[in-house]
Amino acid sequence: MSRTTPFDLVFGGLADERFPEIRESLAHTGADPFDRDRFMLDKAAAGLLREQVPDEGADAGVAEHLALLHHAYLFWAAGRPTTHLTRAEATALLGHAAPSGTPSTPRYIQFPERLVWAETEAGAPHEPLDGMFVAPMPGGALAVLAIFGFHPSRMGFSVVTAEGRAVPELTRADGAALFAPVLPGGSAAGLFSITGPEELIELAARTGAARTDSGKEQPAG
Repeated sequence: MSRTTPFDLVFGGLADERFPEIRESLAHTGADPFDRDRFMLDKAAAGLLREQVPDEGADAGVAEHLALLHHAYLFWAAGRPTTHLTRAEATALLGHAAPSGTPSTPRYIQFPERLVWAETEAGAPHEPLDGMFVAPMPGGALAVLAIFGFHPSRMGFSVVTAEGRAVPELTRADGAALFAPVLPGGSAAGLFSITGPEELIELAARTGAARTDSGKEQPAG
């Protein structure tokens, strides 16, 4: 059964009202929507970003808010395609030697609750992955924004970004399998962990190869 997504919570009542203005503004200037620098400089996008960034701690949070807004816009413009992975599908993607690929359009990949965990900041408690926005970039690279610690009952959550191409035959320095749990008792509980940006990109690439879309695209405004 599908769950509420971060897009639903943060942009559900806002996207269809404000994103068409951004689309028109980008088209007017000839800006590539996938170019984050051009997106940031767009008048309509910058105006919405200023409304979203809190006055206190704006300098610390502006990069995260910009990344979230950009990924949310690309997701909306693509028709909001969402993949809700079952536990079996997610476990297969996290398994040994799963194939990698590139999704054809921006999308949100939602994982089973409390299956994948990560330390989003050094020394911080590990948080569960809700899902990730994934957007294809030139040259086969991927732009990824992962959402950790999300729950519909609260607005706060952690975001982790990564960009690049999947590393062939990626391995962990300690010899452990990719996505092997680092939480105590994680193996017995059947959990997985992401330990760095390379693993985040690898997981996004695996979702692109799987082509297990269970969500439906919706008109973008």
